[in-house]
Amino acid sequence: MSTHRFYISPDRWSLKPLLLDESEAHHCLDVLRLGVRSRVVVFNGRGAEITAEITAIEKGVVHLKELISAKMEPLRCAITLAQAIPKGKNMDLIIQKATELGVAKIVPLFSDRTVVQLEEGELPKKREKWKQVMIEAAKQSGQDWLPEVAGPLTPKQFFAEFDRYELPLIASLQNDARSFKKVLANFREQHGRRPNSALILIGPEGDFTPAETSWAKSAGCVPVSLGPIVLRTETAAIYSLSVLAYELQGAEG
Repeated sequence: MSTHRFYISPDRWSLKPLLLDESEAHHCLDVLRLGVRSRVVVFNGRGAEITAEITAIEKGVVHLKELISAKMEPLRCAITLAQAIPKGKNMDLIIQKATELGVAKIVPLFSDRTVVQLEEGELPKKREKWKQVMIEAAKQSGQDWLPEVAGPLTPKQFFAEFDRYELPLIASLQNDARSFKKVLANFREQHGRRPNSALILIGPEGDFTPAETSWAKSAGCVPVSLGPIVLRTETAAIYSLSVLAYELQGAEG
């Protein structure tokens, strides 16, 4: 049986003793009904993990004793997902799956064709929800790294402060889009290796506007096709990240 996993934020990671409180203590005590001498695993979202034992429970706070510590290295390729925010709860789904697939960074985008428009006061609440989705996904999947979440930004803002990626891509419905296979093979031919950093831009339903696509191409993004079927934006994100994780993260053989 796998050991239950809990999250402790990096700023509280060095406290002694290690403590679970608030939502993590509630999950430990009220949902899982763990008690003194139970073994758990805690992680800080920055690659550190500790196997610990519950030593005491006081007023809803769980005290832990460290038994074994470990450090998980980041995945070999840092993948960034820049995603136009879809309507409903689909952004939560995308963030969940991106975390499970080991994405290093997520940038939510307000494209011109994005239906969702958040008020200024809604942003902190939305970001907190996204963080909880990431934590739950990491707990479930055994992932010790949480993605960094930037923004939300408009595509114009994103490209104005564009980071350099070895392989920047934009999912495209246009005729000039090439297959993932060809783009990845071309990179290997040019560099003799796989990229160490990659970006995939996923547009809203109806795709990015011509201007937004133009900015992406000007920044060096290569248009990639996701096949002959037009995918929903959340499906496009999961499909693209799965391909990149398979091609760029695994051992070469």
